[in-house]
Amino acid sequence: MSLVGEFGLGDRELVAFTGAGGKTTLLLALGKELTTLGKRTVLGTTTRMGTDQIPSWADVGSLGRLGPATTFVVESTDGPKVIGSKPEVFDEIFESTGYVLVEADGARRRHIKAPAPHEPVIPLRTTTVVVVAGLGALGHPISEVAHRPDRVAEVVGLEPSDIVTPEAMATLITSVDGGLARVPGASRVVVALTGEPDGPHRSEQLASEILTLSRIERVVVFPFGGDCSSFGRAQQASSKEGASSFEEVWK
Repeated sequence: MSLVGEFGLGDRELVAFTGAGGKTTLLLALGKELTTLGKRTVLGTTTRMGTDQIPSWADVGSLGRLGPATTFVVESTDGPKVIGSKPEVFDEIFESTGYVLVEADGARRRHIKAPAPHEPVIPLRTTTVVVVAGLGALGHPISEVAHRPDRVAEVVGLEPSDIVTPEAMATLITSVDGGLARVPGASRVVVALTGEPDGPHRSEQLASEILTLSRIERVVVFPFGGDCSSFGRAQQASSKEGASSFEEVWK
């Protein structure tokens, strides 16, 4: 599987990962793929990440200290955490780097989230925003699967005790108070759905809802151990492209 292809990336991209349910995994998988392809790539975060999540295949650097190979930007740390760099740092790096990948949101390992007013922290020059959501939220109470469940409930018009349906999840992902919050106007938007849905065909139903409701260009589904499926706006989720195991993203 090629994440570059699945996400529809061009020859030069600043990619910001937002949402919940697998941002770090996808960022690192894309970074490793680009590194393997010999592309000069910079990774980092505008929020916080564990220092143990810095991959062994990337050098550690900063705005004024970028090597010729793949670099993970670390401006400062707080114990076991990397302190996020200002988004302007990645805008500046992008002026001289072909690929910049940024984790621009935090979700405390929950499946879905609604952002606080200051979130996500997306660099202005971002070319592609990948909004991530975990399919494991479907069929469960909002309060059990969401980061900031009260805000999620408000965005989708439900109570925190209500069940997450495909319709509710699509509303969350496509809302300017949810998945599309603070997305720069010139950025492409791709949705990555990760994990296993609770019930057959729910991922296809969700992809169709998302593409119908918003400016999102494509939806990519990454099930555990199954085939990766891509749904484009022209397809309106009526067909599938590409195939590879989501488990391969981790390798």
